[in-house]
Amino acid sequence: MSNNAATNAVAAKEARDKSYRKKGIMIALLSGFLYGGYTAFMTQGMATGVWGDLYGGTGIAAGMSAFAAVYTLSALGAAVNDLCSGVWSIIYGAIIGRIGDVGRTLKTKPGRILIVAAIIGGPLASTAYVIGLQMAGSIIVPIAALNACIGAIIGRFLYGQKLSVGMVAGILICLAAAILIGSSSMTGAEINGEAILGMVAAFGAALGWGIEGAVGGYACCIADYECAIIIRQVTSGLVNGVVLVSILSVMGGDGIGNGFKWLGAALTDTPSLWMFFVAGMFASFSFKFWYKGAAMCGAALGMGCNGTYAFWGPFWCFIVIGLGFGVDGYAIPWQGWVGAAVMVGGILLLAISQDKASREA
Repeated sequence: MSNNAATNAVAAKEARDKSYRKKGIMIALLSGFLYGGYTAFMTQGMATGVWGDLYGGTGIAAGMSAFAAVYTLSALGAAVNDLCSGVWSIIYGAIIGRIGDVGRTLKTKPGRILIVAAIIGGPLASTAYVIGLQMAGSIIVPIAALNACIGAIIGRFLYGQKLSVGMVAGILICLAAAILIGSSSMTGAEINGEAILGMVAAFGAALGWGIEGAVGGYACCIADYECAIIIRQVTSGLVNGVVLVSILSVMGGDGIGNGFKWLGAALTDTPSLWMFFVAGMFASFSFKFWYKGAAMCGAALGMGCNGTYAFWGPFWCFIVIGLGFGVDGYAIPWQGWVGAAVMVGGILLLAISQDKASREA
């Protein structure tokens, strides 16, 4: 009887772990889907209202340096989005009664880890991603999707998370799918010095997000992920808007005063601000589910599932910008649909391989 009880207990634990992992996979997949919405509304926001003057070097942006047009404005767009996302996170946290827990979380080691992860993944990685988009266009998406591989490697060395042959194959399939999706925008694209710098920036974004996903996912194994996203978005928005924009303004020779003037104009521009608030809402839930998914199913699988943003980004842009706002150039070619199917296969292989590895452990 004791042997039967032990066998039943082990079976129950395996069933519970499997169910928990499946839930984590669904959450991580949802994070990739929502990231597409964030990308679309932020992209359109940075092409509306006062942003026309900012990128055109007219009006409030008269005399702006060429450096600022690429780097400072990229940081500015990321800052506005993360500040809006931080507001959403605080509002939602207040509704569910988590605000008081944020202060207590900040006093713990996981809370401090989340601040570091927010700085790496927010001001640094997100700004690098926007710079890559500005300099090279959507061809950088497959490069940014390398964060899945980087996160998996970090998870292997920091936390001892096993990488079986099947999991590595699944990650590579996901990356191949991302490349196939991005290849549609490479057709006829000119690969010049600026595009190469954009690709380097995209790799920097992948590195930052890989570190953030692995470290932030670890912290969320201990800290509540509702508190984590408030810390993440508020920290990212403030550091981006106050620190990074100031540094880049000085580096470009525009002066701190101009940086804050542009930030103030962007935060009070009604035609574009509502889009940033929508983008911020998507970003808040996307990053929250990214952290939670990685904590529940592991860095490798969590980031592999989140990597579906390589498809959902162009898809949301087509729906929101192409159909909603009538902007040409956002239709999804056949490579996108085929790439999506291949990516689903890669994620399934990842899930099956990790499930097998966990049962053999």
